[in-house]
Amino acid sequence: MSKDPLIIFDTTLRDGEQSPGASMNRDEKVRIAKALERLRVDVIEAGFPAASPGDFEAVQAVASAVDDCRVCGLARALAQDIDRAGEALKAARQPRIHTFIATSPIHMERKLRMPPDQVVERAVAAVKHARRYTDDVEFSPEDAGRSEEDFLCRIIEAVIAAGATTINIPDTVGYTLPHEFGALIARLIERIPNADRAVFSVHCHNDLGLAVANSLAAVLNGARQVECTINGLGERAGNAALEEVVMAVRTRQDVFPCDTRINTREIVPCSKLVASITGFPVQPNKAIVGANAFAHESGIHQDGVLKHRETYEIMRAEDVGWKANRMVLGKHSGRNAFRTRMKELGIEFDTEEALNEAFARFKELADKKHEIFDEDLQALISEQILEAEAERVKLIALHVCADTGETPKAKVVLKVDSEEKTGEAEGSGVVDATFKAIESILNTGATLLLYSVNAITTGTDAQGEVTVRLEKAGRIVNGQGADTDIVIASAKAYVHAVNRLLSPEARKHPQAADV
Repeated sequence: MSKDPLIIFDTTLRDGEQSPGASMNRDEKVRIAKALERLRVDVIEAGFPAASPGDFEAVQAVASAVDDCRVCGLARALAQDIDRAGEALKAARQPRIHTFIATSPIHMERKLRMPPDQVVERAVAAVKHARRYTDDVEFSPEDAGRSEEDFLCRIIEAVIAAGATTINIPDTVGYTLPHEFGALIARLIERIPNADRAVFSVHCHNDLGLAVANSLAAVLNGARQVECTINGLGERAGNAALEEVVMAVRTRQDVFPCDTRINTREIVPCSKLVASITGFPVQPNKAIVGANAFAHESGIHQDGVLKHRETYEIMRAEDVGWKANRMVLGKHSGRNAFRTRMKELGIEFDTEEALNEAFARFKELADKKHEIFDEDLQALISEQILEAEAERVKLIALHVCADTGETPKAKVVLKVDSEEKTGEAEGSGVVDATFKAIESILNTGATLLLYSVNAITTGTDAQGEVTVRLEKAGRIVNGQGADTDIVIASAKAYVHAVNRLLSPEARKHPQAADV
């Protein structure tokens, strides 16, 4: 008997981006969208077009770049929001508009200040308006987990009658427990007369660490779409992790009456790309995509796995992409081998000039490292893209001094608006001194919120990837830098963050966008 399709709706580019500091620019969103397309997600929620001009342009760019996935734009239940989404999605082959309004008593009374009848009217009007742009309309009753069930049935029946084809039930604040949430989905499907005319979906937040469990409970009770993000990225404690939902369903086909179309071998590469772009590294013991997810240290476990893998492993590392990364390039590799490997990684160059620049960077790195890993290549391209952004500040030179018993010192040379400037400073360490030297020139007044270092690959010659998060006047930005010298990588990351801080583009999501 054939199984039902389970639709995977990825909202990394929308809800995931609402994590403080996880903001992505247009080009980064397109890179992630292309990776999601290789992963074969069904729907990509590309952003919230009404939030800002930058978000509108990013949704437009994703809609133009993606062929094999539906591209979705989020809109409040307001005509102007829906019009903005419809305009942004014009180029999409398969557009979807996702509109929402709050339905819990506390939200209707305290936030919307609207009576229930008016909320229903607004929801129906929004769905009808969205149908002018596409037949694929999704509706979400925000804070459904705390909404009155009778009212949920009433508003959902009305929006399905108005033309909504997907009904998404969000546990917006991560409040429900799996047995409660699963039972709610089952009752809604049973009670709503026209439920068979729509796909029921769920969007679970992880405030109690139950997002994946709640999503799976909903699937077992009739939901056939799960909204999730790569690495569980998202505001507060995050969302349901795509990789965990997909692999739970795939591994337990004896339990689930459905399956996804996901190409699971692209899970790890996609995870690494999102971590690199957002600056949110994956914890080592994270399920599926953590560095230790398939590691065995216990002697008993090692012995069992060597005798028969399934004694302690319920999945194969290769099936989620862990052994897809190969050491294939070195200093003697040619331009064609480089171009071919990059294409296999989903990276293609628009011009010969871009290829030549990337190849020159590769050769420079190959002089420092004997073996070049796929992760090195991803970092190399990320750095090239970062440097291609409009820059007011550029790192020209760095000299540091750290002797035992002496205060570390740093001297930096920056090009600021085409003028070279030099700064010097002491610090508690060479990185601290470097950051202070940069600030002695720029005087940004920014607060350092995060300094994170991750080795891109193994070995003492590995590149270090540094993430710096700065905050000023409520605006939070990330900067990334990579180098075999961790101090240089740190300086690059700080300068990149400063350039983003100085950029006039500011994109903030309204609080009302929390679905």
